[in-house]
Amino acid sequence: MLRKIRPILFAAAFGLVAAGCHENEHAAATAATAHPHGDAVLAAADMGADVKDAVAMLHGTKGNEKVHAIVHFTETGNGVKVMAHITGLEPNSEHAFHIHEFGDCTDMDKAMSTGGHFNPEKHQHGKPGDPNAHPGDMGNVKADATCMAMADVTLPAASLTGKNAILGRGVILHEKPDDYSQPTGNAGGRIACGVIGVAQVKR
Repeated sequence: MLRKIRPILFAAAFGLVAAGCHENEHAAATAATAHPHGDAVLAAADMGADVKDAVAMLHGTKGNEKVHAIVHFTETGNGVKVMAHITGLEPNSEHAFHIHEFGDCTDMDKAMSTGGHFNPEKHQHGKPGDPNAHPGDMGNVKADATCMAMADVTLPAASLTGKNAILGRGVILHEKPDDYSQPTGNAGGRIACGVIGVAQVKR
């Protein structure tokens, strides 16, 4: 009888130890991924509506794979300041730059998954800063001879998380320059797509 009980007890004990190890590994993995840089970084979930910095990484659509951009968005209290660094363009080319309705770049053939211009108040398309323009009308960027372009513009009607919030929206770089005609500036195809997300913030 004892010979039968001992293997059962051993198996039960082994199962408890294995379960404990699994729980410890899970806890360790959770701790490691929750704040990969330690307490010095604020997680997006901890920030709530108090998001002051956002970022978008743009990647080229089909046939435009060499185009890349990093776009930073900063809440100023008087709108959102946008600073962009774009590479891989044709030398001296000019391109429209807009915020679109959906933060969805799943269609990297043409980036149509981002929908139309972000225009919650049904305004006319226009130049940056125009009170009647879309909140995400960012005008044009122009590449230099090294195929690089920069943008530095403030969007007074936009915010990151308040009225006309752009957090989670799409960012599109277009094939052609914006001529500011209706409804969307005659800017042609979409050559790069990105999604505006919460930027890493140090305490």
